Amino acid sequence: MDPISSPSEHDVLIVVDVQNDFCPGGALAVPGGGEVATIASRLGSRFANVVLTQDWHPADHKSFASAHEGKAPFEMTAMPYGDQVLWPDHCIQGSHGAEFRLTDATLQKAQIVIRKGFRPEVDSYSAFLENDQTTPTGLAGYMKERGLTRAVFAGLALDFCVGFSAIDAVKLGFEAVVVLDGCRGIAAESIEERLTQMREAGVQIVDAI
Repeated sequence: MDPISSPSEHDVLIVVDVQNDFCPGGALAVPGGGEVATIASRLGSRFANVVLTQDWHPADHKSFASAHEGKAPFEMTAMPYGDQVLWPDHCIQGSHGAEFRLTDATLQKAQIVIRKGFRPEVDSYSAFLENDQTTPTGLAGYMKERGLTRAVFAGLALDFCVGFSAIDAVKLGFEAVVVLDGCRGIAAESIEERLTQMREAGVQIVDAI
């Protein structure tokens, strides 16, 4: 079956981090990020299974540049699990920036919300594994118990949370599909790099339109 036009009961749409801080006017806005909500709503109407992910950081999260004296946003720092981009403060728990920017139809269709990045010491791009690549979010277990075998991704940002989620889905034994026109990315160079990595991992890249 076509995972976009005719998804099966074993397919799940995973809408990644469509939150105010990643949309225009937000603390870490992705160019065109606000356009994703409409596409996600259209996709969601076709799927029996919909999952949302939500960046959910404490105010003192170690991935924030503000947590490192003398560091500025977008600089790198060494973490116990490897190199980490330092971000502007964003998606702080309970803040307006952390709220979803999705249609009511998408919010109502969602069966579960996977919150990630809530542990102060480790960032979490992927919907499946935090950046240490060992701490699970619980999404893989949810999918297995529900008999969901193929994950279809839309959301923000293509070159970070969407891309890493799709690659991890394949690593964990699921089929993965990324809806290219249902995502927006941060920078052309990192978008191309992540698309190459996804294709090499076996992720299918498609368009919704």
